[in-house]
Amino acid sequence: MALRPLGMQPAAEPPKWWWWLFVVAATAVLFALPSYIDIAVQLDMSVIFVLALLALSMSFLWGYVGILSFGQTAFFGLGGYTYAIAAMNFGETTGPLIGAMILPALFAGVIGYFMIYGRVSGIYLSVITLVVTLILEKGVRATSGEQFVIGSVRVGGQNGIPGVPPLQLPWDPSTSLFIDGVFYLSAGALVLVYVGLRLLLLTRFGRVLVGIRENERRTELLGYDARRYKLAAFVLAGGVAGLSGALYGIWGSFVGPEMFGLGQAAQVIIWVIVGGKATLIGPIVGTGLIQYLTTWLGTQGVGQVSLVLGGVLVIFVLVFQQGLLPSIGLLLAQITGRSKRSES
Repeated sequence: MALRPLGMQPAAEPPKWWWWLFVVAATAVLFALPSYIDIAVQLDMSVIFVLALLALSMSFLWGYVGILSFGQTAFFGLGGYTYAIAAMNFGETTGPLIGAMILPALFAGVIGYFMIYGRVSGIYLSVITLVVTLILEKGVRATSGEQFVIGSVRVGGQNGIPGVPPLQLPWDPSTSLFIDGVFYLSAGALVLVYVGLRLLLLTRFGRVLVGIRENERRTELLGYDARRYKLAAFVLAGGVAGLSGALYGIWGSFVGPEMFGLGQAAQVIIWVIVGGKATLIGPIVGTGLIQYLTTWLGTQGVGQVSLVLGGVLVIFVLVFQQGLLPSIGLLLAQITGRSKRSES
């Protein structure tokens, strides 16, 4: 029996009982944490959950469909700005939160249609998504003038949009989420998206996506329109990234052009590579590790944090080529296999 790295299960293989136990236990622990940790730790963990959603959108698209998109930060920023502008104009937040997922998904559908149906693939698709991200960043930074107003909200250019409204409870608009509420919201969204994507990979749609990643030509010869499936996955990933952007705006009460930036796009790649792109849980762990390392380096007065993170990326690419969790899982499987052979 072939050894399989941790988390790298075939898309058609249903989750084991221990996976469900892990999800339930992890969810229970997360929702119990605010009673035992202070507000500062809650804030730090909340932003990790939010950014892990962005990493999930990338790992789903890259690891399971084979599309390396630098445009996830474009949908991330678009989701944040959509929520901020709509919430400040309409005075309620449920609709803007939904719109922050729909608008990036539609935008992903438009650019994805021209790329995927135009048979743009590989490095060229990655470059186009990167260019789109940079165009949006430059465009937002150029909106500093007073004439750049959407409804009653100034776009703000370099300064971004401060005072993003907190999320209101749909059944009680007079009540807004405080720090612990944002913690529960971001943790719940991360768990739901993670479980949803994992179960999606069990369906016919998910199996076809993995088949496209393995051999697109063979999948088309079996009668599937690979372009349609890839576009649907691209749209779904755009919606998840948009949700992450909206939650980021809610968490920090601010959205700015750096959400579209090249630095943010590079960070997402680092999170996914460190955790393991062929898993869904790996990028979540990778996001947590890199964010913790970034915060710790900042508190230690290290001035070249980006240089250190670049070194971490090089090490993981050279030593842990499959990512941290898959490499650990493979090592444990090898040790277990050796012990069983020695016993026999």
